[in-house]
Amino acid sequence: MTAGLIETLYAARTARSAELAVRARAVLPSGIVHDSRHLTPHPVYATHAAGAQKWDADGNRYIDYFGGHGALLLGHNPPAVMQAVAAQMAKGTHFAACHEAEIAWAEAIVAMVPSAEKVRFHASGSEATQMALRLARAFTGRDRVLRFHAHYHGWQDDMTAGYASHFNGGTVIGVPAAVAAQTVALDPYEAAGVEAALRTKDFAAVILEPLGACTGKIPLETGFLERLRDWSRAAGTVLIFDEVITGFRVAPGGVQEKTGVIPDLTTLAKIVAGGQPGGAVAGRAEILGGLDFAAAERAGRQKIYHPGTFNAAPASAAAGVATLAAIRGGAPNRAADALAEDLRRGLAGVLAARGVPWHVYGEASAFHLCLAPDLAARPFDPQRLGRAGLQAQPPGLARLLRMAMLVNGVDLSGWPGGLLSAAHTPEDIAETVAAFDASLDLLQEEGML
Repeated sequence: MTAGLIETLYAARTARSAELAVRARAVLPSGIVHDSRHLTPHPVYATHAAGAQKWDADGNRYIDYFGGHGALLLGHNPPAVMQAVAAQMAKGTHFAACHEAEIAWAEAIVAMVPSAEKVRFHASGSEATQMALRLARAFTGRDRVLRFHAHYHGWQDDMTAGYASHFNGGTVIGVPAAVAAQTVALDPYEAAGVEAALRTKDFAAVILEPLGACTGKIPLETGFLERLRDWSRAAGTVLIFDEVITGFRVAPGGVQEKTGVIPDLTTLAKIVAGGQPGGAVAGRAEILGGLDFAAAERAGRQKIYHPGTFNAAPASAAAGVATLAAIRGGAPNRAADALAEDLRRGLAGVLAARGVPWHVYGEASAFHLCLAPDLAARPFDPQRLGRAGLQAQPPGLARLLRMAMLVNGVDLSGWPGGLLSAAHTPEDIAETVAAFDASLDLLQEEGML
């Protein structure tokens, strides 16, 4: 198949990345270690980063909106965080013993996150989510879990169906049918069905991204969180906010601080560990008591078993403490939010000037591009479009848009959209808007607009 204009320009800029991709495909499935890095003909291979920018193996500079998959609210290599990690690394990487930094890290989370009375650390967000479900099952004595279409909660068996496929049930390859049957995925825009499901009192937990699926690409209906809190409380169902991305980003205390809707449990990762590997589940002390030796003995019940070689690893704890200290007053959040608003406005202006029927939207420091072909129907109404409409796009368009933006020096996420950091500048925003305009020129020349 002959490469088009955009792919040809991309290949010419990224010859070294292409060479590395050949090596990678010989030893890694598809040559990648994370599905979001899949890009045909090859992904970009980064060499270093600073602030809001990163560089690839060919020396190309990119304004970065991937942001470490959401982990880098302070940008790449913030000095205070890097100094804290370096100081800890000089002392040791793993003690197989308790250490003071894990206490300080937990104290910071309890001080900032409204739902957090106790904390348990993990090595990733997926692990934190799995523990939250186990805690909820132990606390309620129930097995089933309720989740929502396209909301992401990690790659573990419980959470696979209903994220990118199998929205109407069925079993994802590699997941036992008996496991999949314990999780029900519903459309949050069909609120009556959600209420009815919870009224059965059959669910141990209901879990969601509280900004909406994909960090708000599929936003929730106004008032849904409040209603879900009421329904879950009445049903005796544990309400879990997955704030792996939104925690410490939407506000220092996450979506729950901004909305005042307080869950029973919260899962955290990314920003919580300051760009290092790490995650946590936080919430009501009586639910976290399922992990407590003394509480289990007093109650005469089995304690939830939980080891984990890298739980609160010293370098991650040091990074987390330094990052949360920088965020606690909210200045980085306000800076990133303001820049994101400027970027959304600038991108929307380009679309309006060209008459391209896409939509730019988002909350806090996130932005999303909806490429659905029916957007000529105004006003933009997420609930009318629904999940399928908000994620719809002509075949290959998102790939070519991302590749065109890379050609023009900007790295977007693949959904498409991105996340801003406090390290971005007004100059970055202006350059990104210009790159978007130039990328639409390329898409038009290729016949995609």
